[in-house]
Amino acid sequence: MTDGLILSKYVGAFVDELTRAGVSDVVISPGSRSTPLAMVIADHPTLNTWIHVDERSAGFFALGMAKAQKKPVALLCSSGTAGANYYPAVIEAAQSNTPLIVLTADRPHELRDNGAPQAINQNQLFGDFAKWYMEVSMPDASLIRYIRTVASRASAISLQAPSGPVHLNFPFRDPLVPDLSDSTIYQEGRANEEPWVHVPESTMMINDHDLSRYMEMLRKKKGLLVVGPQGDERLSDAVIQLAHETGFPVLVDPLSNCRNKRDHFIIESYDAFLKGESKTKLKPEVVLRFGAMPISKAYMKYIDQLENVQQIVVDEKGWRDPTLTCTDMLVASPMAYCEQLLKEFKKEPKVEFDKEWLELWKTINDTTIDVLLTAHKDEMFEGNVFRELNHLLSENSLLFVGNSMPIRDLDSFFIPQHGSPNVMGNRGANGIDGVVSTALGASVSYESTVLVIGDLSFYHDMNGLLLAKLYGLNMTIIVVNNDGGGIFSFLPQAEKEHQKHFEHLFGTPIGLDYEHTAALYGATFDRATSWESFRTLFENAQNYNGLSIIEVPTDRNLNKSLHKEVFSMVSDTTRSILKEYKLC
Repeated sequence: MTDGLILSKYVGAFVDELTRAGVSDVVISPGSRSTPLAMVIADHPTLNTWIHVDERSAGFFALGMAKAQKKPVALLCSSGTAGANYYPAVIEAAQSNTPLIVLTADRPHELRDNGAPQAINQNQLFGDFAKWYMEVSMPDASLIRYIRTVASRASAISLQAPSGPVHLNFPFRDPLVPDLSDSTIYQEGRANEEPWVHVPESTMMINDHDLSRYMEMLRKKKGLLVVGPQGDERLSDAVIQLAHETGFPVLVDPLSNCRNKRDHFIIESYDAFLKGESKTKLKPEVVLRFGAMPISKAYMKYIDQLENVQQIVVDEKGWRDPTLTCTDMLVASPMAYCEQLLKEFKKEPKVEFDKEWLELWKTINDTTIDVLLTAHKDEMFEGNVFRELNHLLSENSLLFVGNSMPIRDLDSFFIPQHGSPNVMGNRGANGIDGVVSTALGASVSYESTVLVIGDLSFYHDMNGLLLAKLYGLNMTIIVVNNDGGGIFSFLPQAEKEHQKHFEHLFGTPIGLDYEHTAALYGATFDRATSWESFRTLFENAQNYNGLSIIEVPTDRNLNKSLHKEVFSMVSDTTRSILKEYKLC
């Protein structure tokens, strides 16, 4: 058997097994050393290939696809620093429980650590951020079962809770070109296209003793259910059922995908009203949180100051308690835990809950929403972007939101009026890098995608726009342009006594005209001058099949003052309600 055929059968078996294990998309960053994998992947009849010359953007594009598909996406690059450019996306995948299979090609062992070109130490390149790492064996005709097992294992580990990235490093010797003329290179797998190894999904459950203990906790009169950022679409219905059993209000993070439930127990505006006196007056006896800590800084401060309160966190990811206040940390499936509780509740007579506690939260929530949806609605205020989107987005669309101010304005002002779209963001490491590429990757799974992003974050990943041009992807990008880092205006370094270095170090205006960016990547570009014009531009963009960019110019100082005024109005109305309930 020739070296070329050995290489082809070995790599062909690996690639074929990836497809049997559920992988349908591979993002490839071009290079020489990765030639065997790249050519076989491109040749495989059932794989979709996406080519991006910028590895950093490619990594985030794959991340976005995996977020939307909820299954592993493979990512391939050559040797040297190419893989290092995947690092930010791998970190985000690890922190956000997103399955990725990272394939790095490498020099053979005899060309390492001796000055060979494009050779670095790629072993454990991503450190602890990879759930599993393997230095794959050199191609050998006797290792077909081995390499198929590696592929099955990589896919299974990336999906096992908590999901995350795995890294396989492939050393290849010359010659690198596989023989694609041999029709047998994808054979020698299991019959009927079965995977080499079946790895059923396992669910972490709570034992009966602990379950009884938690049932006793949830019989408290005043409690809260909290759903942080999470991706299980089934959880919202289960949590609402639990709320009806316990009488507890449900605080829903905008990335929980629970805000689309129009239910009496849902509380959407807690970020706004917990900035005021509610923080100290609304005292629960127990808090049960599913998933990650919510985005809201006001909620985090609220939880941090609660004393003698049982706080239960149920999270597949593990230990996510930045306030260090939880009393019970359950590394378990939120959905499975919820189902266990509901089964127990159905066995017992329905408990009479504290209706005044629920109505207090609901009254504050409703009056807060009135303020959030109406105050300064005609100003070019950044929160108004999401007020407009409340009415403009359909349930079948995807809303992807950038970090810093956009995600916070989403939390405060996005309260959909006609059913909620799917909402995503990169809240693993909360970076502003790679957001454009992640959104474009996710857009592949949706007919309509809208990205709301700040100007600095948009600049940070303009290279990501290339795939929209190359593959005709359909997305509307709303660039909130305050010419700098708007979120820093709300931090202590923006106070008068620190103004000397503020603009230089934190405001960082860059003065770019993004109309030129649109021309470079074949996108339409428009600049909104009023909310009436924004609505027209948005409608036009939704009717355009391709990439559209709408810029919303804002003023950082005005935006800061309007935010403060809105939240001051919320505090005033909340105080009045607390007085009615004799809590203030």
